[in-house]
Amino acid sequence: MPQLTTGPLTADDDGAGAARDALIVRAGRYRPTPYLILGTAFWLVVGITAWRAPIQGDFGQHASAVQRIKDDWLHPMNPLLKVSGANSPYFSPYIVALGLFAKLTGLAAWRVVKLSLWLNLAVLLLGVWAFTRTLSTRRWAPVFALAAFTLVWGVRGKEWSGFCGLWSLTHGAPYPSCFAVGVTLLLWAWADRLARRDSVVLHDRPGALFREYAPYVGLGAAGGVLLLIHPITALAAWVGLACVVAGRQHGWSWPVAGRWAAACTAALVVALVWPYNDIFSLAGDTTVDAVHRRLYADLWHWYGLAFALGLPVLALRARRYRRDPLVLMFLADCALVGYGWVSGHYTYGRVFALLVVPLQFGLAVEVAQIPPWTRVRRVLAPLAVIAVLVGTAAQIGAVVPQRYLPVTLRHPRGWPSYGWVADHVPDGDVLIADGYFAPHTLPAYGIFMVNPTWPDPSTSPAERNRRFFAARAYLDPHTPPDVRARIGRRYDIRWLLLRRGQHVPYDGRLVASNPATGERLIRLADG
Repeated sequence: MPQLTTGPLTADDDGAGAARDALIVRAGRYRPTPYLILGTAFWLVVGITAWRAPIQGDFGQHASAVQRIKDDWLHPMNPLLKVSGANSPYFSPYIVALGLFAKLTGLAAWRVVKLSLWLNLAVLLLGVWAFTRTLSTRRWAPVFALAAFTLVWGVRGKEWSGFCGLWSLTHGAPYPSCFAVGVTLLLWAWADRLARRDSVVLHDRPGALFREYAPYVGLGAAGGVLLLIHPITALAAWVGLACVVAGRQHGWSWPVAGRWAAACTAALVVALVWPYNDIFSLAGDTTVDAVHRRLYADLWHWYGLAFALGLPVLALRARRYRRDPLVLMFLADCALVGYGWVSGHYTYGRVFALLVVPLQFGLAVEVAQIPPWTRVRRVLAPLAVIAVLVGTAAQIGAVVPQRYLPVTLRHPRGWPSYGWVADHVPDGDVLIADGYFAPHTLPAYGIFMVNPTWPDPSTSPAERNRRFFAARAYLDPHTPPDVRARIGRRYDIRWLLLRRGQHVPYDGRLVASNPATGERLIRLADG
């Protein structure tokens, strides 16, 4: 080994030099872990794919909320409609932070949301690593967990906000739900660390009370922020946190119970003091239940692999330890999902995104833990490899272009770009259009619509229906001109976007068109 110094040490620098040499030696011997290497590769591949993906899905909803904060962070307008945004649940701490960043940098809101995907993926990867380390110390366990978490879902790719399969992440990485899932895994790891502590008796030393309570208060406050960012993920997160504590905490005493009570109190206080909306008003709200019924529609295709391999593993873990946190999480989440089905509150179907986590992580940890010569390993490991291969085949089309794969493999459907519309329509103008793609995409550029394209609990059902019928009447070619004019004045409509072959009488001028889609943008004369 080469010498670390080039000359004799003096008495003054002997200690500092030895410390420096020790650091150099340690740095020279450091080898990156498999998870650091493969996780970084995953971060880059999925990040680049999501960065290049067109604006589609829920992206417009989140970007429009960021734009409203950028425009006026104290009194933002509704993300989708030209009305007050008071009590809109879309103004979470996450969205407000992005909006203030957009205001500070001057970047367009949709560009800031695009940039956020790198942070979200980093938090998600850190969460996978941290939670896996509470379950296993094996070097390859986090790698197996990442593979199971993103690939072992079902035999068909599923895209839904908050679902972290590879197919979904390539479009959903910029969404707050991705960030929320990563924070959930970090909170579970944090709770596991606190619960493993012995029952500590508080001492009279100065600062002892603060040192004992601060980690619990911090955990609770972070959980309260998570509730504001993504309520349904937070519900499953808090249920999982309770299961971690129930499975790991030993030596219950009044001081221990008091510290966990402080965590719950901190979460409640954070949620109550948030000024933009009352998050607890969403309890029992049925606005988005109908949208989520599809999550119960095809369980095998979407979650079959995770259940087929994960259930036997959880049974083994339950046999070893009845209070295993993964087993408790799975049972609790099943109860939540079952309640959603029985009650008709299908929004609870979003808990499926975290219900499969115990199945996936249990499988990964079991494969990592079992010595290679055991009978269980000889059966479980090949099945896990097959599940990963099937999951990869079902989702690989999301990251690999069509020209490199067989035509039989599925690929996500790309949405048309509406940047050409945003080039002409100023931020804050109202545009009317029908179809599916345009009304869901255009809010990303700060454009208001007449009727909400996503259900917003802050807008009453009567108002949503009134706007829906007004938009339909305006676009009906048989509507009398005076009725169309009244609708235009009522909602301050300034622009009209017509699909190919759509004929609506209008008083205005053609501004732009898209030859690829046949759509035409009209600037209305009375707008």
